[in-house]
Amino acid sequence: MMLSLIFLLAVSACVQPPLVQSPVSAHPVPEDPRWLIYEGGAGPGAGKHIVFVAADQEYRSEQSLPMLARTLSKLHGFHCTVLFSLNDEGLVDPTKKIRWEDEKISHLIPGLEHLGSADLLVFFSRLITLKEDQLQHIYDYLDSGKPLIGLRTANHGFIGFEYQVAGERVRFGDDVLGGSFRSHHGRWHQDSTRGILVQESRGHPVLVGVDDIWGPSDVYRTYEEGGSLPDGCTALVFGQPLMSRSHDDEPNPDLIPLPVAWVKNWTGAGGKPARVFHSTMGSAKDFESAGLRRLLFNACYWCLGMEDAIRADSSVQVLGEYVPLASGFNYPALGVLPHLPSFYR
Repeated sequence: MMLSLIFLLAVSACVQPPLVQSPVSAHPVPEDPRWLIYEGGAGPGAGKHIVFVAADQEYRSEQSLPMLARTLSKLHGFHCTVLFSLNDEGLVDPTKKIRWEDEKISHLIPGLEHLGSADLLVFFSRLITLKEDQLQHIYDYLDSGKPLIGLRTANHGFIGFEYQVAGERVRFGDDVLGGSFRSHHGRWHQDSTRGILVQESRGHPVLVGVDDIWGPSDVYRTYEEGGSLPDGCTALVFGQPLMSRSHDDEPNPDLIPLPVAWVKNWTGAGGKPARVFHSTMGSAKDFESAGLRRLLFNACYWCLGMEDAIRADSSVQVLGEYVPLASGFNYPALGVLPHLPSFYR
């Protein structure tokens, strides 16, 4: 009897109970026809929530941001939400005018209240005018100490932005993101850009596994000629204007490379520092570049303090069909039409 008992105890000590994985948290944003949600799952980003805002009229963010959200949710585990600028009929409408064209114009982004549950905000707007209650959600986010990514026209993303810190008005482009659009460094909608990794920043986590960045958008100048990025900014990628709009074009010998991606910190009225990544590349066509997608995904990890989880071989695969329309304002020729948010899922 004693020997049998000893045998049973020995067997039970060797047989471990099966591992039970912690349940994946539910998506913090409810389903709603006014926005898109993508459930996260297993992966490094499990339990983290990224909110994307697509609100530009030129670079087809309404196509690129859902594509990026799909991959980050399905292959990296992040819960993702994509919010859009909608017109009065509830349609995503990149053709809607801005206040410079019609002084009565204002824009609406349903769901901004869900920035309260966001761990990271990825912002892509262009010269939009929001009402005060909508802006307050953005101001609150800037005060929260949570990280921020700005893409392309985000650095001139607003008309009428009254956020202040210590009584001083804050410029979203120059002060929060580290630079604002001042001019096209080259020929608008005629040049393309080759990304050049900054040698001194090669060890930065955002550049892990990144190579061959190219896109058909032109380089932005974000500071005066003879100047530089503001103190506190670390340049990661320079953009070399090319002679035309093909990947293998020669560099334009008359145009020097300028910064197109950098990192910095931002401290809002809440006094909590937040990580910031800004790329002046980012048209929907630019994001056909696997190198640019990897740069953006690495930036998401870094902004969230998850740089230890960045892998050079992590997937940046595009899931499903991705055939983005070209940039520009000639909407009929480009095939740009208002659609329901569900069209972009």
